[in-house]
Amino acid sequence: MSEAYKSSGVDIHAGYEAVERMKKHVSLTMRKEVLGGLGGFGAAFDLSQLNMTAPVLVSGTDGVGTKLRLAIDADRHDTIGIDAVAMCVNDILTTGALPLYFLDYLALNKVDPVVVEQIVKGVAEGCVQSECALIGGETAEMGDMYHTGDYDIAGFAVGAVEKADYVTGENIRSGDVMIGLTSSGIHSNGYSLVRKIIRDNHIDLNAMIGGRTVLDTIIEPTRLYVKAVKDVIQSGKIHGMCHITGGGFIENIPRVLPEGLSAKIDVSAIPEQPVFSWLEEQGRLDRLEMYNVFNMGIGFVLIVSQEDEQAVMGMLAAAGEQGILMGTIEENAEPITLTGL
Repeated sequence: MSEAYKSSGVDIHAGYEAVERMKKHVSLTMRKEVLGGLGGFGAAFDLSQLNMTAPVLVSGTDGVGTKLRLAIDADRHDTIGIDAVAMCVNDILTTGALPLYFLDYLALNKVDPVVVEQIVKGVAEGCVQSECALIGGETAEMGDMYHTGDYDIAGFAVGAVEKADYVTGENIRSGDVMIGLTSSGIHSNGYSLVRKIIRDNHIDLNAMIGGRTVLDTIIEPTRLYVKAVKDVIQSGKIHGMCHITGGGFIENIPRVLPEGLSAKIDVSAIPEQPVFSWLEEQGRLDRLEMYNVFNMGIGFVLIVSQEDEQAVMGMLAAAGEQGILMGTIEENAEPITLTGL
């Protein structure tokens, strides 16, 4: 049976080997609430083990986009899984939910156990960084759907928050301040444009940007913000949070603001990362457009009262994070204004 299946393009035994290689990485992510082990038909998580009175489950799903093309072409597969976790986990974190578990879906032209292990190693690392368990997933070999060497990865995360502590943004008021947390670079958005800039300018990926190669700079994985902000979340001082993904500042920050309120951001307060000025120059891009595509050095934003600013900054510092005071909330018909351009 397996030989017949193999002749059609699916190698069952390679799949078995890939699962065995995954297990040592998955084991690093386990939590006491996980029931059973890897390999069952369903993955179980015991919510009764959580010390919560009225838990609300928050879920998110996402992929990595065309950043995958860079990883595949460069044969660099060990960090793309971190991106997959971060894109899901950072989203659910904006509600005040701390992640509990993660599942991944990996579809490939052909199962190469070594490549699959590298990808899942990255997924496991992302789960370790976000303190959630990798409790299941799916690996699909689909030679008729993907070109040789190609694959896609998507993820699904679930977190929990006390119902009374669920963050919606409804408590945001005029006079609140925005505290930004730095990104690790481009993260996982805007890569169709990044790749076009590289292609149109015939850029050598071994060229340098700010002391690193172009490849190392643009493939740097997305930051996970769980450990940086969980104490602030549990303090109850947060009025709103934003994950700066596709659409940059201009699309993402207004999403959490009540009607009639506007975000006024002083972009000159944000430390410049070489990769963004490099993209602007190489792509001959308008500066304002950059803030509508890229995170521009800020991957996550906290909105808190002015009275709580110093306390929140102190909690961030205790977690090893330097918060950046980047703007205020005010009454304005325009959803966002950028100064300091």
